[in-house]
Amino acid sequence: MRPLRRRLAALLVPVVLAGCQTGAPTGGARPVATIETGAFADAATRTAARGPFVAAANPVAVEAGMAVLRRGGSAVDAAVAIQAVLGLVEPQSSGLGGGAFMMAYDAETGAATAYDGRETAPASATPELFYEDGEPLPFIDAVLSGRSTGAPGAVAMLAMAQKDHGKLAWRDLFGDAERLARDGFTVSPRLSAMINGNSPQARTRWASAYFTRPDGRRYQAGDTLKNPAYAETVARLAAEGPGAIYGGPIGREIAAAVREGPRPGGLSEADIAAYRPLRRDALCRPYQVYVVCVPPPPSSGLALLQFLGMAEKTPDLDKGAQSPEAWVAFGRLQRLMYADRDRYVGDNDFVGVPIAGLLDPDYIARRAALAPQVNGPVPAGAPTGSPPRGVDQTAEPGGTTHFVVVDAWGDAVSMTTTVESLFGNGRMVGGFFLNNQLTDFSFTPQEDGHPAANAVAAGKRPRSSMTPVLILDREGRLVGAVGSPGGSSILAYVAKALVGTLEWNLSMQEAVALPNLVVRGAMVGADTEMISPAIRQALGAAGMPLRPNATETSGLHGAIWRDGRWDAGADPRREGVAVSEVR
Repeated sequence: MRPLRRRLAALLVPVVLAGCQTGAPTGGARPVATIETGAFADAATRTAARGPFVAAANPVAVEAGMAVLRRGGSAVDAAVAIQAVLGLVEPQSSGLGGGAFMMAYDAETGAATAYDGRETAPASATPELFYEDGEPLPFIDAVLSGRSTGAPGAVAMLAMAQKDHGKLAWRDLFGDAERLARDGFTVSPRLSAMINGNSPQARTRWASAYFTRPDGRRYQAGDTLKNPAYAETVARLAAEGPGAIYGGPIGREIAAAVREGPRPGGLSEADIAAYRPLRRDALCRPYQVYVVCVPPPPSSGLALLQFLGMAEKTPDLDKGAQSPEAWVAFGRLQRLMYADRDRYVGDNDFVGVPIAGLLDPDYIARRAALAPQVNGPVPAGAPTGSPPRGVDQTAEPGGTTHFVVVDAWGDAVSMTTTVESLFGNGRMVGGFFLNNQLTDFSFTPQEDGHPAANAVAAGKRPRSSMTPVLILDREGRLVGAVGSPGGSSILAYVAKALVGTLEWNLSMQEAVALPNLVVRGAMVGADTEMISPAIRQALGAAGMPLRPNATETSGLHGAIWRDGRWDAGADPRREGVAVSEVR
């Protein structure tokens, strides 16, 4: 199967790349794909993949999205409704106080657009934001502090995308969230586990007041939880638009909560009012007979594209899901990917990320050639355009979710959204949690005089592992979407799903259910009980002795268009579902 794919790719690549070298077509010539930006024309051939389709981490949120699609809403309209409900029923993962990256596909134009709703550091932030007495703060102290909250971006980003792609009125997208908050929703087993777990964010005075029943017990699975403050917040957002947060009363409340102890933060009303989401060109590269599109930095999608480029030059990966050699290759390529990501990726508006150098085919080939000798942590490479960078000291906890939407016109959304840690920093405003996104910066700003790419700076966006993916064919037609939560492990989880579906020919459900293997430097984590003794032995012999995964587990949601239907997957490690009503 793989040699055939390579032959097809070799035939198609010159046609696709031709679009990068020319401007607008003339003389009635047919426009062709532009790999660099994800912009494709020729709408006449792009009608196969369509919805309604939603995959998300909670059935209630899926139904809210489907209801919007049934009313004639677009994929982005549905995304607004899904986020509003997820922020209520899955507050440990995402919410109105957090940030997000969205990949949006327009079936009419064939354009894949990246929307950047990553939080920003306040104007008062310095590289030593998380220092105290000359030393970096313990990580959990930083998380619980007011210093950890950046200007939230998810709502502003959704408003921008909805203005671009919406079909319904903004005010009509919050009804389900308001109703569920006012009348109550059923606490799920996963939320119950987080409410009653050991996370200190679930034990703050804000969280304890919310999660404690009138009889003094904390809410359990099956209980009905009401959130009248959240109902009021989403009603205000519906009526007033994002200005209710950015320059409005909700923004003032966020700034006031951040100023409270312990360790008050510097995020101000002015910082929140000044926040701007960004519309960016998607970063797209060929993989086999597909084109994979991701957001550019500060997302880490760049690293995923580098991984896929190396994967195409690694024959052992061809051997399938039961092959020890394939899993060893998978782990080795991760070590190479993470070494480069950790050293070079940051906010490209502040530091020069060597995107072209990291994705240069010759550089990718040189890195892939190292894989057979990788039996432990590896140093970062030296791609063209890479300046000296300090060693990264970023810790990335988990508290994230991902969803996919396709509407009846074939427009699509792949969106990863987060409050960073479980329940963010544990502070609440208007019925929702604030983010602790600034702890995604490197606490140590430099080493040996070289700045870390992900050091703190005023107005800067911290590097993110969030990597929502769109998959197109070489004619620019939508054929799939996928993404996952998982902190720094997101890249490994999404790579696994892509390898499983596109390389090993598994269904999307089989691919997302595969054992997780995360290999980042000296850290090796896995779903150890799911991995066969032969594969475990081979990994250990290659310098990857398995231990239970200490990072956030995967929550993959995705689908591939196959045989006129969505071959969908919802990660069995969470509570999500995928629903399709393709007609």
